[in-house]
Amino acid sequence: MNTSYRIIQNGDSPSFPADHPFLSQADAQAAAVVYLGAGSGAVFEAAPGAPFVAIELGNECLGVHAGEAQDGAATNVVGFARFRLGDAEPSALVELVRQSSTSEQALAAARAAFEAAGLVVAVCNDSPGRIVNRLVRPYYNAALRRLDEGLATADDMDMTLRLGLGYPEGPIALLRRTGLAHHYEVSNALYQALGQEPYAPARAAQVAHARKPGKDA
Repeated sequence: MNTSYRIIQNGDSPSFPADHPFLSQADAQAAAVVYLGAGSGAVFEAAPGAPFVAIELGNECLGVHAGEAQDGAATNVVGFARFRLGDAEPSALVELVRQSSTSEQALAAARAAFEAAGLVVAVCNDSPGRIVNRLVRPYYNAALRRLDEGLATADDMDMTLRLGLGYPEGPIALLRRTGLAHHYEVSNALYQALGQEPYAPARAAQVAHARKPGKDA
């Protein structure tokens, strides 16, 4: 399968903030298109004849940029985001977003392009926050709320989850390392989109966001 693609970038890319084989392997003459950067959706243009068109996403749905086909016609547009926690380095995981109208051929071509650069791909349907954030943000909020309630110290909560469940790092230490303010931003975006209480940012995240340098009062 031909895995070539060209990149159109608009703004900094949360998925690829530094050099990576996925960037260096791009071909300016390729028919497939990858829209990269926080503003990628703003410059997206349909390319019906391309093997695939991939749009980098934040927490929003792919449909915000590509619309949603109403006539049942197959499309070649997918969304993607490389998972990362706050200021930490991006992981090897790429969440590849499909819509009900996305063709299997376009999905397979996009998947092959990411995998050819050494990334691991998980496919999900078009939903705010995709897979990982939908699963972990309520867990992080719950841990922060139990800390507020005085269930245990941060160190004891983290140690219990590391030793009891085998987690490599406890939730409080992880959030402090990668950024409570970033957790607020992701969790609040999901809360606004879904209206579900578990996504409402916990107090410590709200405080970190309010104190974030450069934030307007």
